[in-house]
Amino acid sequence: MKLTDFKMLTFDTYGTLIDWESGIYNALEPLLDKLPLRLSRDEVLELFAECEMQQQASNPTQVYSSLLDEVSRAIAKKWQIKISDEEAVTFGRSVKHWPEFEDSAASLNYLRQHYLMATLTNCDRISYMGSNARLAIEWDAIYTAQDVGCYKPNLRNFDYMFEQARRDLGILPHQILHVAQSLTHDMVPATSMGMTKVWINRRHDAEGYGATAPPEGEYTIEWEFNSMADFVKAHQQELA
Repeated sequence: MKLTDFKMLTFDTYGTLIDWESGIYNALEPLLDKLPLRLSRDEVLELFAECEMQQQASNPTQVYSSLLDEVSRAIAKKWQIKISDEEAVTFGRSVKHWPEFEDSAASLNYLRQHYLMATLTNCDRISYMGSNARLAIEWDAIYTAQDVGCYKPNLRNFDYMFEQARRDLGILPHQILHVAQSLTHDMVPATSMGMTKVWINRRHDAEGYGATAPPEGEYTIEWEFNSMADFVKAHQQELA
């Protein structure tokens, strides 16, 4: 099996292409400044992961910007500090400010020359527009949780992607290679759906799971790279 065997790449965006951990941490600065003691970055991110997963499970149809609003309120409650409505709304709308990884745009535009390209994201349509501008990529398709009506790791997201790719692009599931960082949101459900996968292990030099909850369930990884740039190099080597 080779990387070049596939016709379409589907990507998770946040954590894979957008540095959401930096974005989340920076956007929580107004709350962090209210704490008597400074928490470590990973402590902050792990609490975000816990609150986000709980909110997504209890409100699967909630638009992501509104969901982040509620997540910031839950975090403030955990920290026993006050949060204003303005602060919560600002955090909810912070996605457009989350930075891209430095290798994302160039890597995507290289791969665009060889594959159909789509993203399967837990974001909402409006918030994703800001991230898409940072990535400077013209996707063949954008599949959001807002379109699906629930969040990954719910398998409905992958069923929706398969259906849309087949109908609009003439692509069958076995022709898709899924590229993602999150074990929980992507590797576990994609494995259960029989997909072939590339793990972009952005946290290869860090312990724990950061802003992603620990995975529950079995998963396989067919390829692992530390960055999108490493993925591109492997593709180039195959072509050579």
